[in-house]
Amino acid sequence: MRDLLEDHAIPPPLLLGSDHDGRGWDRHATDRCAIWRRIAAKVLLLATATRLCHCPVVIDPSLSEAVKAVASLQGAFRLRSGQISWTYFDKYRFEADPALLRRVAAEMILLLPEGSEVLAGLELGGVPIAIAMSLETGLPAAFVRKKAKDYGTCQAVEGGDVAGKRVVLVEDVITTGGAVADAARLVEEAGAQVIAVVCAIWRGDGPPAIAATPGLPVFAAMQKGDLLD
Repeated sequence: MRDLLEDHAIPPPLLLGSDHDGRGWDRHATDRCAIWRRIAAKVLLLATATRLCHCPVVIDPSLSEAVKAVASLQGAFRLRSGQISWTYFDKYRFEADPALLRRVAAEMILLLPEGSEVLAGLELGGVPIAIAMSLETGLPAAFVRKKAKDYGTCQAVEGGDVAGKRVVLVEDVITTGGAVADAARLVEEAGAQVIAVVCAIWRGDGPPAIAATPGLPVFAAMQKGDLLD
């Protein structure tokens, strides 16, 4: 990303009285908009090429270290299996930190496929990330429950109507993807087309993929190797 910025001399902020063209236009502001459009186009090409070769695109190389510093805990923790671990990765620590959540969302936005129309966050961890990505991109968000509620609207997919929309599922951490496969089914039952999954961390083995949905591409901002000491 730094190379992209250095390739373009971005004009300095406007000095009043010196750079208007007489019609109220700020010449530097116009130049900056054109330059940022060119940078955005280069980033989009980089992200597209990255997805095709299944390599992570990273504009924030210190992100994994920042996530690890916040979310890796030391102590005695009982795991779901009943075993005791002396280390524990608490994913909600980075999702509750506004500055860090913004950085994670920025990486994940680069992974969105062209034509994405709705960002659907999975209950619970995918919801704050989907909201952060929505705020940055302007794309609407939806929220996928683990199952439809039995009161009110009785819906599994909350938010706006997703019928006929191209939806990207947003998750925080994926290991096998069972919950993601269930969410994909619920979103498709709501009439949407699920076109991809984007997650903050892929914790499974090998390249990101979900066995239950083999045709659904999965893109990850970070992988478990990025978070190991």
